[in-house]
This record gives sequence, C-alpha cells and structure tokens, in this order.
Amino acid sequence: MNNASEPSNVVDLSQRLDPRSERVGALLVTVRGLATKRLHALASNMFENIDDALFDLAEKAENNAAQTQFFDGMREVRKKRAIVERTFLGQVARDLADFSAGRTRAPDADASARPLANIELSLVGENELEESLAITSMIGKNEQRLARALFAVNQRLSVICGGARMDDASNPVGPASLAGAFRQAMRELLVEVRVKLIIYKLFDRYVLAGIDELYDDINNELAAAGVLPQLRHEISTRRSDAPAPIGPASPAAAQAAHATAPVTDAAAAEFMQSLHALFSARRGDVATGGATGAPIPTGPLPSPTELLGALTLLQSQIAVLPSNAAPLATQADVTRDVAQLKEQLLAQIGQLRGQQTAHVSGVDEDTIDLVGMLFEFILEDHNLPTEMQVMLARLQIPYLKVALLDRRMFAHKTHPARQLLDALADAAKGWSAEADRDGRLYEKVKTIVERLLHDFDDDLGIFNRLATELQDFLDISRKRAELAEQRVAESTRGREKLEQARRRAAQEIIGRIGEASLPPLIYGVLTRAWANYIVLTLLRQGEESHEFRDSLRFIDDFVASARPVHDTNARRDLRAMLPGVERALRRGLAAVAFQEADTEQLLAQLHAFYRQQLGEAAPETASGTIVASVMPLPEAIQSIEEPVLAPDPDDEEAALRDEAFDETYLAQARELKVGQWLEFVAGDGTTDRAKLSWVSPISGRYLFVNRRGLKVADHSLAGLAQAFAEGTARVLDSTLLFDRAMDAIVEKLRQPDNP
Repeated sequence: MNNASEPSNVVDLSQRLDPRSERVGALLVTVRGLATKRLHALASNMFENIDDALFDLAEKAENNAAQTQFFDGMREVRKKRAIVERTFLGQVARDLADFSAGRTRAPDADASARPLANIELSLVGENELEESLAITSMIGKNEQRLARALFAVNQRLSVICGGARMDDASNPVGPASLAGAFRQAMRELLVEVRVKLIIYKLFDRYVLAGIDELYDDINNELAAAGVLPQLRHEISTRRSDAPAPIGPASPAAAQAAHATAPVTDAAAAEFMQSLHALFSARRGDVATGGATGAPIPTGPLPSPTELLGALTLLQSQIAVLPSNAAPLATQADVTRDVAQLKEQLLAQIGQLRGQQTAHVSGVDEDTIDLVGMLFEFILEDHNLPTEMQVMLARLQIPYLKVALLDRRMFAHKTHPARQLLDALADAAKGWSAEADRDGRLYEKVKTIVERLLHDFDDDLGIFNRLATELQDFLDISRKRAELAEQRVAESTRGREKLEQARRRAAQEIIGRIGEASLPPLIYGVLTRAWANYIVLTLLRQGEESHEFRDSLRFIDDFVASARPVHDTNARRDLRAMLPGVERALRRGLAAVAFQEADTEQLLAQLHAFYRQQLGEAAPETASGTIVASVMPLPEAIQSIEEPVLAPDPDDEEAALRDEAFDETYLAQARELKVGQWLEFVAGDGTTDRAKLSWVSPISGRYLFVNRRGLKVADHSLAGLAQAFAEGTARVLDSTLLFDRAMDAIVEKLRQPDNP
C-alpha cells in the first residue's frame, strides 16, 4: 500500500499508533462497548431459542432415551443460562482486555511438541473430537463468509494496537475467538454431547450469523475516527479450483500474455506470423529458401466456406462414434491420425467441389497442423488420465473450426474456446475411476464434448455457455469435497493430538517408574486407567494446567506407596498418603468413564494390598495373590507399553542422505504447496491422483485427498522424497493446458532436426 499523504486525522497502515495513548484507549473502549452490546443481544436471542429447539427435538425424539436427553438438556440450560452467558461474555471481555493491554494469546502448546513414544491407548476423547469438529466447521464457514469485513477489522485493529500483526485467529472478536469463548462457557453445562452439538449449531445460527453487523459497527466507528478511512474492504482471493502456475512463467506463456494489457488483434497476428515462419522453416518452403525439390501443389485453393463445410461433415461423422474408442497408443499413431485428418479434409473438399484438391493455403495449413499438434500434445500429456486424453481428443475438429474462424484463440488467454479446454483439462487432472465412482465428472466432460460435436457450427457463444455450465458443476462438487476434506483434516489432526498425548503419557509414566519393580496391580493402574486420565487431561486442559501437574504428582505418590515399609515412620507416612491417593484415583477413574462397581472392586484390591504393606493382613496365599492380582479394567481401557521413540524427521532425512539419497528430492517435497496434485504409482502398477490437502503442524506429515475430499494417502517428508526418487510419485503440472501445449509446440518447431 503506498504512503500517499493523507489529512491529519487519517491513519495509514504504514503508521502505528501508540497503544498507550489516550486516543487509542478511547478507541478500544469504543470497540469493547460495541462488542459487549451486540454480543449480549445476540447471546440473549440464542438462549431464547435453545429452549424451544430442545423442546421440539424432544417431541420428535426417536426413543425415550433421546427424549430424556433433550429434556435434561432443557432443564440444565434453564438452570445455568445466566452463568453460561456470563462466562461467555466475560471471556470475550478478557480477550478484549488482553488485546487492549498488548497481551497476545499464547501459541498452542502442542503445535510444536514432538511425539516421543509409540503407545496404544483407547480413544477416550471421542466427544472432545466431535465438539472440535463442530467448532472448526463453524469457524471456517464464518471466516469465509465474513472475509471482507473481517479483513478490514483486522487491519484497523492492527493500526490501533501499535502495528502488531492481526489475523482472523488472533482477532478478539473474530469467529475463532468467539467460538473459543463459547466453548469455554459450555463447560458449565453437564449435558450429553448430542445436546452440546445442537447448542453449538444454535450459536452458529444466532450469534455468529449476526456478527457481520458488529463488524460493520466497528469498521464504521474506526473509519469515522480516522483509522484507515479509505481502506477498501477487499482481500486478495483465489478460487481453489483455479490452476496456479508454480515457478517462473515459460517464454511462450509470457509471449501469450503481457503483464496487464489485453492481447490485441495486432499481437495475435504477430504471434501467428511467428508461428507461420516456424512452420515454413520446418516444411522447407521455397519462400524461406529451403526448397526440398518437392513439387509445388497447384490448383484453386479451398475457400473458408468449403473448409468449414468439409469440417462440419467430418464432425458429424465423429459425433456418432462411441466416446470410449480405444486410445491412441503411440506417438506414431497420433501423428498418422493428424496427417489422416488433413487428407480426409482435402478428400471431403474434393467431394464437395466435384474435383480433386491437394492443398490448402499456407496459413490454413499452418492452422490445421497447429491444432493437430495441440491435440497430439493432449494425447501425450501425462497430466491427464488416459481416459480423459481420449475424451478430449475427440474435440480436434471443433477446435480446428474455431481456429479457422478466429485464430486469436492461440494468442488470447481469455478466448472462450481456450478457457473451456483449459477448464476441462484442469477438472480432468484430478480424475480417477476410484474418485469418480458415480461417474459424475466423467459424464459431465463427456456431455460437454458431445454437445460440441453435435451442436457447434460457427457460434462461438456455445463455449461460454458450456464453460459456465462446467463451472457451476465444479463449484457444487468443490463444496462437497471441501466439507469432506475438512472432516478428513480434522480427524487426522485429532488422531495426531491423541497420539501425541499418548506418547507424552507413556513418557511420563515409564520415566517416573524408572527402575522400580512395581507389583502388577500398581503397574496396571498406572499404565491403563491413569494413562488414559493423563491423555484426557492433556487433550482437555493442556500440559500447562494444574490438572496435568496433579496427574503427574499422583504417579510419584502412587509409586512411592508401593515401596515396602520397614519401620514405624514409614508406616505412618504411608497411612497419611493413602487418603489423598484414593481421592485422586476416584476422580481420575470417574473422568475416564470407570463404572462405580469397577472402581469399588479396584479400590478393594488396593485396600487389601495396602493392609498387607502395613502388616495389618497376611497374604492370602504364600505367593501373594493380592499383590499379583490384575484389576478388572474395561476392555476399552487399553494398557500402555514401554515407549518406543518416534523417528525424528531430521534423522530420517540424514539416513536418506547417507544412502546417497539425492537432496533435490527432499527439496522437491518441501516445496510442495497445498492444492497441488500428484500422481502415485502403487506396487501393482496402478495409479491414483491426489491433492495435497494439509501438512500437519504436529508430525509434519503430508495429507493427500482425491477430488471428492477423501483421504488417499499420508506421507512423511522423507517418505515423500523417497517416492519421488523411486518414481512412485510425481507432481502434476499446475500450468494451464493451452500454455503448456503452446510452449511445447514452439519448442518442437524450433528444433532443426524435427521432420
């Protein structure tokens, strides 16, 4: 943004206000006042509707148990509405106060932690995961919906807080912060997860759906106060389905599209003249001084009407052919068919005029050859699946007609026929039979091809109509895929956080046991029930919480309680320790859904063990069955094993380098961008296409999905580099098909040895 001079009451982004100044304080008070007033009204409206919604669901419940859940939820919300509302608004106020004071939210602790062990624990945080998925979904939806207004709020708040970077996640009144504050408040409600998810939906419907007015209020107030009053509420956006070229533009692509000026007809004519010179040199025409001794064709040249009429007849013959004709296997086959099309065209013209014709004008011949080479490129393009290559190759005659009608297609990027072919190729790039089981994309491409073959005469408007139809279809498909893709990413993120928590729990437990030889009963409690409690605590409260520190203290106390006692002082210390151990254990077992009967049975075994420790009861048998007993844990609560350190990604990379692994493959993997498509080759030779959807901030693994948004594979950095090295993975080119084809054609024509 340029720093043009502004009136004195205008603050540009290049300027920074002192957050301690009186003026900034007044602006922040204004923002807090607007947020509090608007959010209080929205939250009140939401709670007015929660009761009605739960009552309606209870009346329509499928069984008594579900009905009871909804009625219990109604009672709980009525009882605790005030405290939930107060907690929500209080958390928002604290976030705003922290922002005003320059305190930024601490980064997520587990985002940078490295997994340390490999252990097996049951998924005890299923409800947490469902909650997280619901919240993430509503945040993403509203951040996208409110992108323009939210961008303006971010910029203006950034100015008044001293220039600190402000984004959607750190904005104290952004959807992410508001949803986080409401989740915090929801912990006050003791309701089933099903009821919680319904309340989250209502929060989305009645609170987040209404915050656009809050953003308008904030933007208007700050703009009126002179904070970026001329800021246009626009952000740079890019359609997720639009191909994004990577790396420098090729010379031909640069020639076909100047920086911002449209390509003129003169530029198109110059481009075609350059191609004509290349074709002439390639054929060794007399005009270029490269005569080959071949006889010069004579006779009248076909008129444009004769050319188009002959092509229309050939087109009608192609239109009735089956679309699943066998693919052209080799380049020789392709070249022969291109040559045959020219011969067929000349023969058809001869039939129309009643006399044999052997040639067309030089410009027309160049156009025929150019279109032939374009479709030769399509049939050799590894970016396209074979089925799609064959399908698109049927369009050779319609595109030859377009080229004869309007040769600007080769120079104008915005030509409707060129844009349609690019869009078809881009959609086809991610196609596979597995990802398109219902055949929707294949049938859509087939329908467009057949409509061009049957309906296209000389009206170029059909390309715009079909492009719009294709885009509408892709938009619907993309929305479906994005939802599935988001679920896959959230599920993967949840599993990784769970696995990270499992490894941390294993590390803490095994590390604190050390070399101590524990009775099976004590070891079993720690490595099964208590391990699950630590995992749950890490997922819910985090490793900085008091609950987590208390859970680690319990390990130390529990291990100490299992040590043999030999004197009066040791027995006194053990007796003093046991009530606290029992309280903590009861609380932990309840948190991991231990049944009360199982808890009492386990505590009875522990009481017997401690009586034996204190010398108050003799072992039941000479072998001490109480000490050796195994607690009756539910099957869902699995035990942990001795932790095995997870491989360090850096160690993986070093190992690969030690094996003469080419560093360029690691660099290629690192440079991948979300949204890029790859082709993977399985052991049996079958291929699959997948898009890079997400890179885990926890494990660094790359998640790949198909065009339906379903998971295809996930790889580590080193594993992906290895696949590149072995040729079992390759990146598909993101450059538009027409640009790549023109680059290849120009390069081919420039080769002196090319026949």
